[in-house]
Amino acid sequence: MNAEPSRVLVVDDDETVREVLRRYLSRDGHQVLEAGDGPAQLHLVHSARRDLLVLDLMLPGLDGLEVCREIRKTSTVPVIMLTALGQESDRVIGLEYGADDYVVKPFSPRELALRVGRVLDRSRGTQPTSGSEPAATADGQLSADPRSRNARSRGRELALTSREFDLLLFLLRHPGQVFSRAEMMERVWGWSFGDQSTVTVHVRRLREKIEPDPAVPRHLETVWGVGYRFAP
Repeated sequence: MNAEPSRVLVVDDDETVREVLRRYLSRDGHQVLEAGDGPAQLHLVHSARRDLLVLDLMLPGLDGLEVCREIRKTSTVPVIMLTALGQESDRVIGLEYGADDYVVKPFSPRELALRVGRVLDRSRGTQPTSGSEPAATADGQLSADPRSRNARSRGRELALTSREFDLLLFLLRHPGQVFSRAEMMERVWGWSFGDQSTVTVHVRRLREKIEPDPAVPRHLETVWGVGYRFAP
């Protein structure tokens, strides 16, 4: 039996951008929903099933950052943010608000379609990994299962985005080891280049979810001048 097609919601006030993305994403077998502004997007998010959002940063009515923040209050659906060339601060803020990935305009529709596929695979646990066994701290209080994409802290299920889950799983599998931001980008997400502030943002967001006091982390430690270490 064929799997049900993924539903991708594309939110951009440029009709041409939506048309091009609809054509490429439909060609890959996705069902595409569209919205031209923030309020319309939120209505579709709450009224219809969607597996991934492609969200433009600059939207009329309600900008992409506010939309992303509203979504993250109730959902961990993957979000790919579209940002303008050179706006590094906007990319970082977008990640802090809960975006899983970003693509800089002008972009290649084929590249974006490939990223959509990779993020969907990751969020469903169908992307190949180095192992399918669960990982946990020695006391079992913090764990991650790559097969179910489920993570728990002190018996409580964690609401993690796909990138946050990947980061936690990697750290649990390498306790006590120190990694630079560049190493983490390549080994966790397969990026050999890009903005290393991505790692900083995801570390900060993960701390907020796994640490009793994120300001004084017990597990996800900063090794000044080098990178990060997970202390079991």
